[in-house]
Amino acid sequence: MSLPNPAELIRQMAVDLRAHLARRSISAPRFIGIRTGGVWVAQALQAQMHDSSPLGTLDVSFYRDDFSQNGLHPQVRPSELPFEVEGQHLVLVDDVLMSGRTIRAALNELFDYGRPASVTLVCLLDLDAGELPIRPNVLGATLSLAANERVKLSGPAPLVLERQNLACAPAL
Repeated sequence: MSLPNPAELIRQMAVDLRAHLARRSISAPRFIGIRTGGVWVAQALQAQMHDSSPLGTLDVSFYRDDFSQNGLHPQVRPSELPFEVEGQHLVLVDDVLMSGRTIRAALNELFDYGRPASVTLVCLLDLDAGELPIRPNVLGATLSLAANERVKLSGPAPLVLERQNLACAPAL
């Protein structure tokens, strides 16, 4: 099975996001991408929607529930929110929704900055492997993968999805 084309998904996601925002009477949302792939998807989505507002970025590394197990990734950078969160309608963008833990961490971090009026979750892919009850409001595609497979987004231009097979760990 081939992977979907990210550019085509983002075109449809822009249509779906406009409709979602219109139904909720949201005219000036603030976009926030989760590093790194979510930032790339948010940039592409903003371009598709002709939205030139500043893009916020989140690095949720310190907010993850597996931080104590995995430690600090060497490429951790500070989050940057060039706008107030309090009372704003936010569009939170991630590339791949897998367990839901990254989104949970992102929401925890956002609420440390203030209480938004609403948060719309947008994801390029949902791997339908949720451990937490988190579902996107706007979604590019749902994929079912084998237990030893993952999907990686490369970018930022062009955005490319690639399937990865995880090496099987040797039996103990």
